[in-house]
Amino acid sequence: MKEDETKDDHEPFILDDPDKLKALAHPMRRRMLTHLNIHGPATSTTLGELFGAKTGTTSYHLRQLEKYGFIEEIPERSSGRERWWRRAEIPRDMRFPTLDQLAPEDRAVLGEFLRVGFEEDRALMERFPAAYRADPDWAKGSRGLARMTKEELNEFHDAYIALLLKYSHRPEDAPPDARPIYVRFFTLPADEP
Repeated sequence: MKEDETKDDHEPFILDDPDKLKALAHPMRRRMLTHLNIHGPATSTTLGELFGAKTGTTSYHLRQLEKYGFIEEIPERSSGRERWWRRAEIPRDMRFPTLDQLAPEDRAVLGEFLRVGFEEDRALMERFPAAYRADPDWAKGSRGLARMTKEELNEFHDAYIALLLKYSHRPEDAPPDARPIYVRFFTLPADEP
C-alpha cells in the first residue's frame, strides 16, 4: 500500500444512490468530470467553451455534480462570479450496484448510467487502433476467453481492482512522467447470444 493511501481507498463504494446515478448518467456531466479528472481545475466558462455549451448550462451541471459530492469549488481560486471547480476526493473503488441493491423503480436509472458509460467505452475502443499505431507503449490491450465459476470471477474482479489501485496514482502524487490512462474491464457470459 502506498503511504498516502488509507484503508478507504480499498473499500468498495457501491454507487447505489439513484440520485447519484442520475447525476452521472448525463453525458455532459460525465465529460466535465472526465475533463476535471484529467486536466485539473476549470471554470464553467472554460468548460462551456470546450464543450460548445452556454455558461449557464455548464454552471447547472457543475452544481449537480457538486450536490452529489463528485466535484467541489476551489474557494481560494474563485472570485466574484468566476468559480473554479475540481474533482472531489471520492472513493477510488467505485462499483455499480446489483439490481437487488436498487428499488425496482430505480433500476432504469442504472440502465441509463450503464448505457451512457458503454457508449463512451465504444468510442474509446474505436480510438484504440490509432492510439496503438501512434505509440504501442501507451496503448495496451488484451482479449481472452476464460472459464470461471461465479466465485472465481468475483475474486478475479477484486484482484483486478487491487492491481489497478496499486499501480495508479492520484493526480497530486503522480510522478512527472505519469499520464492519465483509460482502463476498462468488463466480462460477460460467452455462452449466451
